[in-house]
Amino acid sequence: MSRSLLFGFHAIQVRLKTAPDTIREIHFDPTRRDGRMRQFLDRAREAGRNLVESDAKRIDKLVGNPRHQGVMAFVSPLPVTHSIDDHLDGVEGPPLLLLLDGVTDPHNLGACLRVADGVGAHGVIVPRDHAVGINATVAKVASGASETVPYFMVTNLARTMLELKERDILIVGTSDAATDSIHDLDLSGPVAFVLGAEDRGIRDLTSKTCDRLVRIPMMGAVESLNVSVASAVCLYEALRQRLKAGTATLPAAADTPASADISTEAPKAD
Repeated sequence: MSRSLLFGFHAIQVRLKTAPDTIREIHFDPTRRDGRMRQFLDRAREAGRNLVESDAKRIDKLVGNPRHQGVMAFVSPLPVTHSIDDHLDGVEGPPLLLLLDGVTDPHNLGACLRVADGVGAHGVIVPRDHAVGINATVAKVASGASETVPYFMVTNLARTMLELKERDILIVGTSDAATDSIHDLDLSGPVAFVLGAEDRGIRDLTSKTCDRLVRIPMMGAVESLNVSVASAVCLYEALRQRLKAGTATLPAAADTPASADISTEAPKAD
């Protein structure tokens, strides 16, 4: 059976919650004895997972970098998500999607997945030849969102956009040259945002396939935003409008975290 790995508390805890049987083995640094580690180990034991004491140097070697917080896990791949059509058939309410064109940095993808999870987006779609897959770095930065947000790699992004249009999903691309602001658009219905890498933007064919092009207002000297930040601006504007229009509802208070977990790891520029 093929195995991959996860590292960092968030990524492994989400897998413990959503698919514990896919965790084959958890390595932890026994010299870390703080409350967070104790709580993590308690959850792993409750799930019946195999725990292995490994010093920091060994975990560094297994992971390939020292930013693992003293925990890593060997895991089996999750079941492959069905096709986009099958997935959208099961979506309740107007779909909200994020399409990334040419985003190849794993830190940026992980941050985008985290944003997508935060707004309850129904999926992230990328072109197979111009994207990074889900790897351990993506999972770490995503803080568990790579386990919860459906991620689709497609052969032809423009064709997929046309297929989404057939479902009456509005395709909205971002461009510094656009005249309309993101805040001028009605985003309360089915919508898919298309964003590109910070230095290149979306490709010409992708741009031409969009229904609308919008810009994010920039008031200072900086000309553009990191793609994960731009994704957050777009997706949360859609969520704001949906909540106001009643096409989306917030989960019950008992289902939401008591406070936001603010990551200190900034996404890298793509």
